[in-house]
Amino acid sequence: MESRTVTTAQSIARRLEQLIAEGSLVPGERMPSERQLSERLGVSRTILREALKELKGRGVIYTQHGRGSFVAEMLPDVSPDSTLGHLYQDHPRTLYDLLEVRELLEAEAAGLAAERGTNEDLYRITKAFEAMLIGQRNALDPQAIARLDHAFHNAISDASHNPVLIHTLQSLNRLTLNTVLLSVNNLYHRAPQKQQIDRHHRQLYHAVTSRQPAWARKVAAQHIRHIRARMFELESDKQGLKRVPIQGQGKRGPESQVLKVDGLD
Repeated sequence: MESRTVTTAQSIARRLEQLIAEGSLVPGERMPSERQLSERLGVSRTILREALKELKGRGVIYTQHGRGSFVAEMLPDVSPDSTLGHLYQDHPRTLYDLLEVRELLEAEAAGLAAERGTNEDLYRITKAFEAMLIGQRNALDPQAIARLDHAFHNAISDASHNPVLIHTLQSLNRLTLNTVLLSVNNLYHRAPQKQQIDRHHRQLYHAVTSRQPAWARKVAAQHIRHIRARMFELESDKQGLKRVPIQGQGKRGPESQVLKVDGLD
């Protein structure tokens, strides 16, 4: 009886790993509760706990007391104290290098989201898009607007269901959030630039939710390219950029914390 329990637990552990590999369980986000998982997987909580214990032992998940279990990061987070963090802070060129990387990765993520996104993914993208618009209409402070803007892009990336791509973007989360804050501080108060950014956001939203991958890739790339070009123009004109770092850790906040359970049924 004991060997059967262990075998079943190992099978459940592999199934959960498969959900992580497919991107249904997203790195850094809280997993469903034990009750939800045991009901959806059709196993007892005892077996589920054995499976979670196995995943924790392999470093696939980690537990925070009183908060639950979370999917571990595949790649380390780039902190402000890292080499790349220092280059970003002290060398202006690194900002534009980072935006080039964002253009490449987020364009592909948008295309994959349009192809692979589930109905639940599209619902989350819609809620993130609406929250971003509400935040702008309510004239929230730039830090809050930047987080909502960033959460919209994260929701699209999560819908790509490519965990390597998701983890790569997540490892750059603090730096990419700072690039969003830079665009909010330097471009949002310039009407032509803000109108173009809003237009790109609307087009990106509609391209992904209407499942048009080629359009989604094109708009996502144009969006980042536009921001990069406009910020480069500001520095070239010696107007300079208002470089205010994001407050806090730069991790995903409550606006992007969603229990992802698609694929469990």
